[in-house]
Formats: sequence, C-alpha cells, structure tokens
Amino acid sequence: MSEHKIKMVATDIDGTILKWDFGFTPEVKDCIKKLTASNVKVVLVTGRMHKATTFLADELGLDTPIVSYQGGMIKENKENGKVFYRKDLDPNRAKEIIKWAKDNNVHINLYMDDILYVEKDDEIIRKYTDARYIEYTVCPFENLEIKNVNKILAIKYGDADTVTSWVEYLSKKYPNLYIVKSTPYFCEISNKDARKSCAVEYLCKKWGIEKDEVLTIGDQNNDIELLKSGGVKVAMGNGTPELKACADFVTDDVNNNGFVKAIHKFCNMR
Repeated sequence: MSEHKIKMVATDIDGTILKWDFGFTPEVKDCIKKLTASNVKVVLVTGRMHKATTFLADELGLDTPIVSYQGGMIKENKENGKVFYRKDLDPNRAKEIIKWAKDNNVHINLYMDDILYVEKDDEIIRKYTDARYIEYTVCPFENLEIKNVNKILAIKYGDADTVTSWVEYLSKKYPNLYIVKSTPYFCEISNKDARKSCAVEYLCKKWGIEKDEVLTIGDQNNDIELLKSGGVKVAMGNGTPELKACADFVTDDVNNNGFVKAIHKFCNMR
C-alpha cells in the first residue's frame, strides 16, 4: 500500500461519483472542490464520449483534461480543446463489427469524431441518451464514411448474459481489440490502447507524477484497467466482483458517498 502523498485522483464517473439517478451528492462535489484546492489533480476517466462529459466536469469545477472513450481520448475541457492522446478503432475492424451487429440484430452506437450515430431512432437510444443529455444522429451506417471511430458500443438492456456472450465472442475473434463490459448491458469495442490505464499513465508522465501518488477508483469491469494504473486501488461497494478482486480497498457504494469515504481514508481530507 502506498505511503506516498496522493497527487492525482483518477476517477470513473457513472456508479462511482455519479449516482444512478445521474446526480452528484453535495458531499462528492465538496470533496472534489477540496481536493482541487489542495492541488490534487482530479481527472475524470470514463467510457462516455467527450461531449457527454464536459458539462459534468464543469459542474465539478474541474479544468483538468478529460479521459473519455475508455481511455481512447484525452482532451482539454474547453471549446476546441487540445487533444493530447487519441487511439481510434481501425476502420476495417469497425466495418466488420457493424456487419456482425447487423447480422445478429444487435443495437450499436457508433461514435466518430465525438458524434454519436445510430441507425434507428428507437427506445434503446432514447433510454441511453435521455439520462446523459446527448444528441445523436440517425443515419444508415452504409451512408457514412467509416473513419475516425472513437468506439462502438453494443447495448442490450435487461440481458446481461447476452452482453457477456458478445464480449466473449468478440474478444476471441478480435484479440487485438479492447472489448469489455462497462455496465451489465453495455459491450464496448475499442482500439487495444484505448484503455483507462494507458490514459492515466500518459498523464502521469506528462505531469511527473509517480504511480504511488495516484489513487484510482471505479465500479465496473472497464475500471480494472483504471485500477491497475494507481498506487492506491479502490473499488466501489457497488463494484463488480472482478473489480473488487483487483482493489486494495473496497469502499461504500455510490449512494452512500463511497468516493468521499475513500478520499478521507487515503488523502487526509476532511
């Protein structure tokens, strides 16, 4: 366990600092404000698209770069912000995944240049976007030039087993891609270097921060990579069993300010 002073907190968003009703508790907001005031760099590390994260960073008063797309992009949180790191999905692989989805009647969100495309305006995309305040474009994928693909997200609400089977099948078929569950109903398909660990390691190098000086915290299997990059690895109480197995410490759940309790334990914050 790290005895070093924590200089960076790399945190997942949904289910970690953001409750499932998509709100921050006052305690989480206050805690992040105190961290920032103590010169601790707080970095949001999410599977969300960049555009769906900026308003949350603004609400928390953060000016650090945002890690989006599972680590596929690191970009400043400002209009026309600088992109520090970007790892896109190979266009040919993306086309193969799109074909697999069509053949198997799988709903996918296609993200290109931080724009979300879907083929059908249906209840799946409305459920996905309503809570996240995201705009989307409806367009047959064969009408699009497939390039600059941030990621592909396959969704099946209410059927975690099917989503697990997609992850297993696609991981076997495409060992050179990064394929992971980000919620029980989301299968994320990305470049192999679009991982939360790659992004955190990049920022540590940029800022001269040692691994021992980083606290990482999350709740889902896509946060296993995030935890790997920290000296202090924290899983939320509502985290998956696989994630908890990788953690140094399991905190309370998201509705009981688990993030705040972990920060108090490891960052001497009050």
